[in-house]
Amino acid sequence: MDMVTLTINGQTVQTGKKATILEAARAAGIYIPTLCYHPELTREGACRLCVVEASGARTLVASCVYPVSEGMVVETNTPKVREARKLVVELLLANHPKDCLSCQKSMDCELQTIAAELGIRKIRFAGGEMKAHTIDAANPALVRDQEKCILCGRCIRACSEIQGMDVYSFAERGFHTIVSTAFEQGLEQVACTYCGQCASVCPTAAIVEKDDTDKVWAALGDKSKHVIVQTAPSVRVALGEELDIPVGEVVTGKMVAALRQLGFDKVFDTNFSADLTIMEEGHEFIERLTKGGTLPMITSCSPGWVNMIELKYPELLPHLSTAKSPQQMFGAVAKTYYAEKAGINPADMVSVSIMPCTAKKAEALRPEMRSSGYQDVDIVITTRELGRMIRETGIDFASLQPEEFDSPLGRSSGAGVIFGTTGGVMEAALRTVADKVTGEDLPQVEYKAVRGMGTVREASLTLAGQEVRIAVVHTLKAARAMLESIKAGKADYHFIEVMACPGGCIGGGGQPVPVDAEVRKARREALFDCDEACEIRKSHENPDIIELYESWLGKPLSEKSHHLLHTHFTPQKRI
Repeated sequence: MDMVTLTINGQTVQTGKKATILEAARAAGIYIPTLCYHPELTREGACRLCVVEASGARTLVASCVYPVSEGMVVETNTPKVREARKLVVELLLANHPKDCLSCQKSMDCELQTIAAELGIRKIRFAGGEMKAHTIDAANPALVRDQEKCILCGRCIRACSEIQGMDVYSFAERGFHTIVSTAFEQGLEQVACTYCGQCASVCPTAAIVEKDDTDKVWAALGDKSKHVIVQTAPSVRVALGEELDIPVGEVVTGKMVAALRQLGFDKVFDTNFSADLTIMEEGHEFIERLTKGGTLPMITSCSPGWVNMIELKYPELLPHLSTAKSPQQMFGAVAKTYYAEKAGINPADMVSVSIMPCTAKKAEALRPEMRSSGYQDVDIVITTRELGRMIRETGIDFASLQPEEFDSPLGRSSGAGVIFGTTGGVMEAALRTVADKVTGEDLPQVEYKAVRGMGTVREASLTLAGQEVRIAVVHTLKAARAMLESIKAGKADYHFIEVMACPGGCIGGGGQPVPVDAEVRKARREALFDCDEACEIRKSHENPDIIELYESWLGKPLSEKSHHLLHTHFTPQKRI
């Protein structure tokens, strides 16, 4: 790469000639505040908070879009720069709600943090006209409050550039500009998948997950209820970030201990039902492969992805596996198998799940997810919501002694834990499918051909003499491209894994923020560390799964398992 040399605040800096001033400064450890900028989205220079003085420029320039040049001299902290930044933030605050004490993102709001950093104590422009908007909260997953929107455009770019869904766009002009959906309809009326990537990049509380913690507190306070909880694979490698623990640290045991202190009667693991998903989905794939079913078969455990195909490609729904997601399999088994074993009336049970995903809130409410005779999963909260609950009770998370999950829905394999990253479902399935197809206990456990972070990855394997072509896809934008290939007859695969979010569940819309490639990498590596540390690494070797089939389900794809663990998908029609 051709390099240029410039001076920033008197410091000599070398950087690539295509870099921006902001990129050069950050690489040199020089801080410049930003709001509209996000490292994984296109640069727009919209908010003007990152302005600096640069030689050759007659006015202050937006460092996030202004290119470097040889010999350039940059000053990032002059009186003129500081005054301009304060002006920008004061104007934003003049038209912003003053409910910081009760705001969901208080202490995690970028606008609030920058105002404090700039030493803003008074707002010179208070008392003028303020925007007034209704709150979009009719859907089960996300809440949009336009009064807290600072028009940074991050949500628009994330939905378009990462997910390819284009739910949002700017509308109106000048003071009346808003971030709008089609015809200003609620998210439940447009083609929103509830993936939550917009909430992950929003710097304020203009888009947040719907907070269901009050429902959990109410259940925990009702002594007539038996309240159980399941924890998704990726939560254990992300929750710590909410509680001042370094990124990527595995906090499984502390998480279990904290959930018991919160008052849950039983603490179970979604990894158990991830193993169960592999048993059903793996055998479904074998049946399609050997008996001429619809191929390629595509995984169905990511509800944001399921929403997308139901909304945009309903003609391809036969390609989806009929297996429910691990969350929903757990809910069905908990209110039947576990309820019977424990002698508990399922009507008196409240099933809570901790998920990295905002779309899981909507999934739990689907009418198909009542195979136990009740709503299989009653309440879904995100990793962020659990972090708030733990902080609310004053639990010293870092000092907790690790505890173990409860039985019988708490034991799992390493295959179950890697569900939390892109390629993990495919690798977990291959560990079981390969053994079942060959009839052998194969020594191979790791299928590294499907690992990685490319948005589309391909591999070919030979199982019992038959070539099996597979693909792994993450982000909805990449998934849409894959579906177009299937429609065109160009996708020559047998089995495809799709995850809606970047990196899979480790980058889910309900995970702690900020999230970038390095954060996802740390979480991903932590999941593989968990897998390697497991005594059991194949789903079909989990003793509790074996017991479940022997005493309750009979066998994979049995009539009982079809009733409890499988579902059907329906085209969604919105404007």
